[in-house]
Amino acid sequence: MTENSKYYIGPTGQLMPAEERLEVRKQKNVLRIGVPREIAFQENRVALAPDSVGLIVSNGHEVFVERGAGKNAHFTDQEYAEAGATLTDSPTEIYQCDVILKVAPLLHSEIAMLQTRQTVISALHHTMQNADYFRKLMQHKTTAVAYEFIKDNSNIFPVLNAMSEISGYAAIQIAAEYLSKNDIGKGKLLGGVPGIAPVEVVILGAGTVGTYAARAALGFGAEVKVFDNQISKLRTLQKNIGRQLFTSIIQPKVLSKALKSADVVIGALHSHKGRTPCVVTEEMIKDMKAGSIVVDVSIDQGGCIETSQLTNHNDPVFIKHDVIHYCVPNIPSRVSQTATYALSNFLTPALIEMGEEGGIEAYLKVNPAIRQGVYLYNGILTNRIVGESFNLPCKELDLLIASFQM
Repeated sequence: MTENSKYYIGPTGQLMPAEERLEVRKQKNVLRIGVPREIAFQENRVALAPDSVGLIVSNGHEVFVERGAGKNAHFTDQEYAEAGATLTDSPTEIYQCDVILKVAPLLHSEIAMLQTRQTVISALHHTMQNADYFRKLMQHKTTAVAYEFIKDNSNIFPVLNAMSEISGYAAIQIAAEYLSKNDIGKGKLLGGVPGIAPVEVVILGAGTVGTYAARAALGFGAEVKVFDNQISKLRTLQKNIGRQLFTSIIQPKVLSKALKSADVVIGALHSHKGRTPCVVTEEMIKDMKAGSIVVDVSIDQGGCIETSQLTNHNDPVFIKHDVIHYCVPNIPSRVSQTATYALSNFLTPALIEMGEEGGIEAYLKVNPAIRQGVYLYNGILTNRIVGESFNLPCKELDLLIASFQM
């Protein structure tokens, strides 16, 4: 045994060589994490809240935050500094970190600031990109993870689900706000008051958005009707809500009748491929009561209501056929602080575990949920959907990870 050999005290008290233990011990990796200020249009969220920064820093990692990154989510630079973040005025410095955390997809100007072999975790919205977008990322040999592709062992998309839950609750709050306005709404309370007929809310879609919208509307005391073409989803919604309510498949005559008496319509249909199906015609909108409100959450995928037109947070509504339409995409950005906390709750333990495992490559090997979200691995495209959409070569991630370990 050499002078530099390592030992530990064995069960009987004698010194034992510790080489075998050292070989299997995980080597913690100190991560340098960059949080840039979001520059995408009306993106008010930030990837990490100050509390999360504090927890990550206390685990031995470095977090660099661009000044003003949390402003639109109502977090101050001082809060980040007190949590242990290094503040910088330079986005270039942020994009020199090992791991870049964003909310919105990288813009081309942000891709240009990337270094070689970095990890980027953000949304992707691949249908809004082009082949050149991915080629530029490949040139930087980037490992990229998309929130919308991350799926856990329960077949649940944790980040998408969190944002959908927020969208469902927010949609009802938005409806309540405009329904109560005297100038364009009906001056009507979205709530149950003794002696007054409850407001009627029609929800299109029984997924996560629809479920949380129904729960919020019932909490207000509204009468709720939910439509979806999948009986299994309607059954699950009933079970999750914990009470009996009106449900139906999307049958035009039944839907049209429900819309005529509705005060609020929430469009919450989701399509896994392409545009959301349009199930409410313009004629149905014409038959609705004047001053009623449509909140088309599905506008992110084109909308499920024929009269829907894209709006934004600065000019969120328009009136057509005397019906108020709210068609703003990215509703979670409207409640930016809540949405930031939801995103931070997912990212924080993931980053800490990534450091404990010794870096992104080792972490991907043991974490199938994050592995599902990878669409680029060291510059190699690994997502088949993206590859087929843009006619780009694609390789199996598991094989790439195995070859890296070798």
